[in-house]
Amino acid sequence: LCGLFADNLGLASVGIDDNFFHRGGHSLRATKLTSRIRDAFGVRLGVREVFQHPTVARLAELIARSGGDEERPALTAGERPELLPLSSAQQRLWFLDQLEGPSPTYNIPLAVRLTGPLDVEALRRALLDVVGRHESLRTSFPSEAGTPHQAIRPLAATDLALPVIPVTEESLPQVLAGLSGTTFDLATDLPIRADLLELSPEKHVLLVVMHHIASDGWSNGPLLRDLATAYTARGAGAAPDWAPLPVQYADYTLWQRSLLATDERRQVAYWRQQLAELPEEATLPADRPRPAVASYRGATHQVTAPASTHAALTGLARETGTTLFMVAQAAVATLLARCGAGTDVPIGSPVAGRTDQALDDLVGFFVNTLVLRTDVGGDPTFREVLGRVRETDLSAWAHQDLPFDRLVEVLNPERSASRHPLFQVMLTVGDTAVGAPGLGGLRAEFVAPELRIAKFDLTFAFGERRAADGGPDGLDITVEYATDLYEPGTIERLLDRMLLLLECAATAPDSRVGTMALLHEDERARLTAWAGEPTPGPELGLDGLFAGQAARSPEATALVFEDQVVSYEELDVWSNRLARHLTGRGVRPGDLVGVHVERSPQMVAALLAVLKTGAGYTMLDPLFPVERLEGVLAQVAPTALLTQTHLPRLATEAVVVDLTADVAEVSGLSGTAVETGGSPESVACVMFTSGSTGLPKGVMASHRALAATFVGPDYLAFGPEQTFLQCSPVSWDAFALEVFGPLLHGGVCVLQPGQHTDPHLIAELVEQHGVTSLQMSASLFNHMLDEHPLTLAHVKEAMTAGEAASPSHTARALADHPQLHLLNGYGPAESMGFTTVFVIEPGAAAGASSIPVGGPLAGKHAYVLDANLELVAPGVPGELYVAGHGLAHGYIGQSALTADRFVANPYGPAGARMYR
Repeated sequence: LCGLFADNLGLASVGIDDNFFHRGGHSLRATKLTSRIRDAFGVRLGVREVFQHPTVARLAELIARSGGDEERPALTAGERPELLPLSSAQQRLWFLDQLEGPSPTYNIPLAVRLTGPLDVEALRRALLDVVGRHESLRTSFPSEAGTPHQAIRPLAATDLALPVIPVTEESLPQVLAGLSGTTFDLATDLPIRADLLELSPEKHVLLVVMHHIASDGWSNGPLLRDLATAYTARGAGAAPDWAPLPVQYADYTLWQRSLLATDERRQVAYWRQQLAELPEEATLPADRPRPAVASYRGATHQVTAPASTHAALTGLARETGTTLFMVAQAAVATLLARCGAGTDVPIGSPVAGRTDQALDDLVGFFVNTLVLRTDVGGDPTFREVLGRVRETDLSAWAHQDLPFDRLVEVLNPERSASRHPLFQVMLTVGDTAVGAPGLGGLRAEFVAPELRIAKFDLTFAFGERRAADGGPDGLDITVEYATDLYEPGTIERLLDRMLLLLECAATAPDSRVGTMALLHEDERARLTAWAGEPTPGPELGLDGLFAGQAARSPEATALVFEDQVVSYEELDVWSNRLARHLTGRGVRPGDLVGVHVERSPQMVAALLAVLKTGAGYTMLDPLFPVERLEGVLAQVAPTALLTQTHLPRLATEAVVVDLTADVAEVSGLSGTAVETGGSPESVACVMFTSGSTGLPKGVMASHRALAATFVGPDYLAFGPEQTFLQCSPVSWDAFALEVFGPLLHGGVCVLQPGQHTDPHLIAELVEQHGVTSLQMSASLFNHMLDEHPLTLAHVKEAMTAGEAASPSHTARALADHPQLHLLNGYGPAESMGFTTVFVIEPGAAAGASSIPVGGPLAGKHAYVLDANLELVAPGVPGELYVAGHGLAHGYIGQSALTADRFVANPYGPAGARMYR
């Protein structure tokens, strides 16, 4: 057993207490070790047992207690059927070739730079020797009645050309890429090609390209070893004298079928349970929509973690009884989870598939792919994630015989030509120090052709650098990515975050993964700036702001309604009289008043009157069903209800003030200023949401929350030159902007008759009254542009909100009406009015896939956070939180819901809240 350990680890000797993994072992070597133990002792062990008994002494005790392995069929050379079937893995590649046509996606290029005097003819004959030794390299895949089979050519009927192609160092990369991308006809071609690129008489690059259906990455080792042996022999004028291979790939194909016949049910049961309810997609959110059919075009980006981090991670693996592969898997899963992939992250990983010693020196397609499902949920520490990964991987390796293609067939996930089934992210871990074996006296070193192909959304490749003493000397981390989906900058940022994460994992593995720092200081500063700068809020209530404006411009027009024109002074006097009337009916500061009044100057006076009493209003749209309005009144429990004689009576315990019947009494009161009024933080409005998800919620907004949308921000030209059209339903928060936006700045508010938003009336009123500022939902904006295009010719400012803006419509509007200042606004009722605004510049929307909602207004804030309320990195999806002066107090009568949605703001001053 000591000898098996030493041979596996490439060491001269191993003591009985040496730990397999401390001396350089990893999962692949552990798999090979179990194969050697089975052959030597007739005992079947799994990789888990090697992890649990990692020393010679402990493993020897386990072997002594274990029974034989009688169930597993022996792998031997045997009789073959007339039509030799494909292996499971070959079957899938053949099917893809039939479906998509010949493609370089599954080419395996192997390029070796050779320095020294090269015997070209000896090399050509040596290559043919290798092809003769490995049947897989002289196998084509014709089909009979749609069923493919392996057709192995006799060596006598096989020829392998070795064209010599002159190149320069400058042209070498392009020539390598071009030759590496040449496709194979699987039905007729040999699955191997060779070219010799001549840089000078003693400088060459040998390029061997194989199709994956006949080889895999692990096959490069035996292929090059055999090539070196054959070249040395041919250079001496002899044939290579090597021991015959115990089996060929055809024998493996038949053995695999026999093996699955005895063990498939157990392995399928495991994978069904392990991959139950697997997410269809778990990957880095893309920069572009996923195409219907993947092109497999790719690119790469690489970074290097320092030797200190490499050494610390190796130590962490040793301490936790894991491997560097498991550490890398935990890091990739954590990174993807933090970047928006979710907490259930399936990652693909290749395993050599050479579970029998007889396959070690054979060229062929043995590699299998395991789906390693990684759970990052519950905000564990990195060490805890590593523990979960260890258990997942050990179980998966114990069930690695089931071919991935058979697994896909059994699980039958939703198929798509746009993405890989079961997982979209691949992970490999290897050693960068592996050198090419020399050919005779030639010096050999690997060259990597640039294929620019990506089989998966992302492939993370960790390469371990080694110091002279064999110790950790840094980690090269390369990501191969699908250019269908990702921009280079996205991948560069992703790997920058990987370095931060690995450093944190190395120095503080007990950190919660949800709080591990993934942002550089410049990114954090940028996110802070994006969140909005704090500014002072309005220091007066809405009523005080209006009264001040009325005093400054008493004769100016405040309201226009049909043929009625109301000045600021008249509106101020009317509202003062009504405020006195409401006070006389018992309305006090802090109360609430229902306003059930049709759109008219009387309605605006009623709002101002309520505010001047120090109470808050809730709008009751006369278009709504009585039952809904009475439900709102029951929640609000207002002190008074303002209504009109001709409107339906609502059941309420509130004092009813009939503006029609009481007009004479109100007119007899003093119109001078009242002494009551609202403070910036007192409730000005209770606005009810649509109730699309259940009972309508009453949002309590303060005076400051309402005023902050139009006092301070400069996204509109607020002032006396503005004429707003008030056409939004009175139950929308847009209503407040259309009324108070002009009235707090000396502008004009034109009231559209009727309660319905009427496009025909909008067009007429805009032209008739010179409306400068128009706010519309995105769908109304589109309709006006399509059906009433001249309307926008008269408008200086247009705002679209409430729905996603149409890039084509906004582009056309700006092209046709260059005078237009066009905004896309966003804001929930819980952050009254607009919270963010995006100014759409001419030409910016043309060809765009979407219109942004922009950045926060002055005094308002917007954050995109994860589940731990951590700022997510740019480009990463999260949940939107808004804060600042527009924030509501909460939901009336729903304290639990308020506490759930209005949470402490860790990015604001003490006591600040934000809306989730």
